[in-house]
Amino acid sequence: MALALGGRARRLVSATSVHQNGCLHKLQQTGSDRFQLGEAKAIRLLPRRTNMVQELGIREDFMQPNREIETSYDFLGEMRQRFLRFKRQKYLPEIEKFQALAIAQSPKVMVIGCADSRVCPSYVLGFQPGEAFTIRNVANLVTPVENGPTETNSALEFAITTLLVENIIVMGHSNCGGIAALMSHQNHQEQHSSLVERWVMNGKAAKLRTQLASSHLSFDEQCRNCEKESIKDSVMNLITYPWIRDRVKRGEVKIHGCYYNLSDCSLEKWRLSSDKDNNGFHISDREIWS
Repeated sequence: MALALGGRARRLVSATSVHQNGCLHKLQQTGSDRFQLGEAKAIRLLPRRTNMVQELGIREDFMQPNREIETSYDFLGEMRQRFLRFKRQKYLPEIEKFQALAIAQSPKVMVIGCADSRVCPSYVLGFQPGEAFTIRNVANLVTPVENGPTETNSALEFAITTLLVENIIVMGHSNCGGIAALMSHQNHQEQHSSLVERWVMNGKAAKLRTQLASSHLSFDEQCRNCEKESIKDSVMNLITYPWIRDRVKRGEVKIHGCYYNLSDCSLEKWRLSSDKDNNGFHISDREIWS
């Protein structure tokens, strides 16, 4: 098992490196702080005794198979320990709560977040099991109803019409690789795009507004602006779904957008407000939590 996992991890790294100049590379290398995936990271995860053997002069090519085995084994062992710690420290002391959750859920919040590993909504916002129904995708995008079915709007439909959640949060973040891919993509190349590029092009309107308003800024600064514009567009796209729009009008559902800054751990938040006079909606009530 360990050998199989190790080989798979190596193949994934190799596949990623093929796109060093393309969109997938942007998902790994975003903003002014570069995040690299690859063998160097795996080496740092190895037990110290590997380094001790290297110090004794053992050749590197003999170490490679052991490195893959030990990295995979240590990961699974750590995962097992974390699960058992969860069961011992959280599940068993609150067993009645978890057994009730095994029967049914009644969350009050729906969160649409980014798939980025650094931005877990439950971890950042402190949700406990059963509190937030969550869907995550690249760049936390919500497409309008006319674009057809996606895993995101199917989750929305279930959350709104079946679970009857009362709040929807679209949560984006800084240094988003999906938005960097969107901003760097050439619009005329859409027919030859990867799956990731075609998906993030759903945020094209936010990209064009950003480029028009901030062409004098650096690429990283434009990305920061587009990250926020994209959240606002996703918030507005939620209103294209009749079963959301009607509930917002009746005051049964509230919609929020928030932007988590990884650099300083601050949260910028907006709310969708309805204008009863002209039957419209707009973004309002900007707050910063820091």
